[in-house]
Amino acid sequence: MFTGIVTAIGTVAAIEQRGDLHVRIACPFDPERIAIGASIACSGVCLTVTERGGSPGDAWFAVDVSQETVSRTVPGQWEEGRKLNLEPSLRLGDELGGHLVTGHVDAVGEVAERRSVDGSIHFEIRAPKSLAPFIAAKGSITVDGVSLTVNAVEDEADGSARFALNIIPHTGEVTTLGALSEGDKVNLEIDVLARYLKRMQALAG
Repeated sequence: MFTGIVTAIGTVAAIEQRGDLHVRIACPFDPERIAIGASIACSGVCLTVTERGGSPGDAWFAVDVSQETVSRTVPGQWEEGRKLNLEPSLRLGDELGGHLVTGHVDAVGEVAERRSVDGSIHFEIRAPKSLAPFIAAKGSITVDGVSLTVNAVEDEADGSARFALNIIPHTGEVTTLGALSEGDKVNLEIDVLARYLKRMQALAG
């Protein structure tokens, strides 16, 4: 489990096809504190560390990315030079600063609008029809691994949804969200509570 509070930005340093995709990610962590077998969310995708090395502040870790994961995440995410939001998994006793995040991408969304508002960034993200019932104003959503609050949501004629976010300067600087442009794709994970509530509603008939 994660909280959607990004602790660092990493960079895809190398990739190798080994059946699954073997990805090496450079990061500013201390390699001695990266455990083999540990989970790290990479732009919202929970992956298992298989190797690690480097020095404090100039470390790297490697993960294996299945073809299923590649197919369900942002196109081009697993390419050399790509920036990724990183978050180690939640430990018992850690502060829950965002919301409960599983690290399982539900769908890929698209940045429909970006504009500056009083120093912050106003985004409008288009989510597919399958996610529309789970997005609510003042609810939580994870965008590229970042826990965010939905400001407003509007249902589209085709069943998709368009929701608004406000990104403060700090969040824009310490995550990859500040570099997003209109037309860019993003990984989306709905709030786990919304998922269970939808299921309970369906069973209630």
